[in-house]
Amino acid sequence: MRLIGAASTVFAIVMTGSVFQGTPVVRAEQHGAAFEHDRDGRSHRGGQAIFRFDTFGDEQLWTRVLRMHEVVQTVSPATALAVGLKVDVDALPPAIVAALRAGRVDLTDPAVTVQLLRLDAVLGLNAHVDGNLQVTSLGVTCALCHSSVDNSFAPGIGRRLDGFQNSDLNVGAIVALSPALDDATKAEFRAWGPGRYDPRHHAFDGTNLIPLNSPSVPIVIPPIYGLKGVGFETYTGDGPISYWNSYVGVSQMGGHGSFRDPRIGLFIHQTPDLVTPKLPALLDYQLSLRSPDPPANSFDRRAAQRGRELFRNEARCASCHRGPTFTDVLRNGGSTTPLLHDPAQVGTDPRYAERSATGRYRTTPLRALLRHAPYFHDGSARDLPAVVDHYDRLFDLGLTRAQKADLVEYLKSL
Repeated sequence: MRLIGAASTVFAIVMTGSVFQGTPVVRAEQHGAAFEHDRDGRSHRGGQAIFRFDTFGDEQLWTRVLRMHEVVQTVSPATALAVGLKVDVDALPPAIVAALRAGRVDLTDPAVTVQLLRLDAVLGLNAHVDGNLQVTSLGVTCALCHSSVDNSFAPGIGRRLDGFQNSDLNVGAIVALSPALDDATKAEFRAWGPGRYDPRHHAFDGTNLIPLNSPSVPIVIPPIYGLKGVGFETYTGDGPISYWNSYVGVSQMGGHGSFRDPRIGLFIHQTPDLVTPKLPALLDYQLSLRSPDPPANSFDRRAAQRGRELFRNEARCASCHRGPTFTDVLRNGGSTTPLLHDPAQVGTDPRYAERSATGRYRTTPLRALLRHAPYFHDGSARDLPAVVDHYDRLFDLGLTRAQKADLVEYLKSL
């Protein structure tokens, strides 16, 4: 696990009772009026709140089965930071922000974690804390994996960045803290590492965790911004966004709902369905999340111009990474049948695809690449030069070192 730097220790400040005394607590249930406007002025009332705060009733998994509410009660701030949890500084009252800045630090006190949970300040976690500061239930939301922070206050603490992948989040290590799992399952989860998750390893049917595939084949948690117009947005193109939201919301998050897909032999039925009715609003909000621009001065503009020509011509990238979305997944005629590629065509590990509904991979849309290394579904390319080298070898392109460098600069500019 990554060591905690000195700058991160502000997360672990022990707030005295007087700091929290009288502090208004805004529960997740009160966020129903939250909304955001995109650049076209459209309102996304409801969808944002669902994304950030709705557990879909998944406390049935995280509390009743995994007993994670017991775990978080004992987790120190140091452990919380090490597994990549993020704190929304805007959720903290001014008195607590001031206390954080004052620097009263105790990295070993789990009471800090409980207080942050009480304030709904930990991204993607929804905890109920009673008057004795005991965590009585815990659920997770979409934001756990698909939001981060801008680190404007300190590493791991800042303003929300919805749609950004949490590359520090070690889901496997978190779940492996559950007292309900056997040692073999915990070992598989711990092997995932930060920023990775295996959605094909298991499913929750409302009562039990059921095995899907073993050994585990984790994939990189992707960003979910810039999805408008892409189509078949998952690595293997199993279906549109709402298909995947349903699959994850029910079978992975453990939401109280129904999902069925005979292609993978998974049938889960629970009533009432707390997931399906919320999918349209959730989709609307997700499609509003725009890809971020490259950081200032992050690429050489002249080299990027040369790289653009290479991308379209000698490097042959544009044969698959087409149009404004940089993917060919819709070339088969729209929304019903995706254009996908056999693993051998793109030179990637076939094991994850073999466990999907399609058995193949879709062409990755190239959005804000510089912000979400590593690359490919399994993270096997650690950086953009590694991506270029991979395709240069696979397709025998014969690119020179200078051409590769220019192509990398263009990819950084997207």
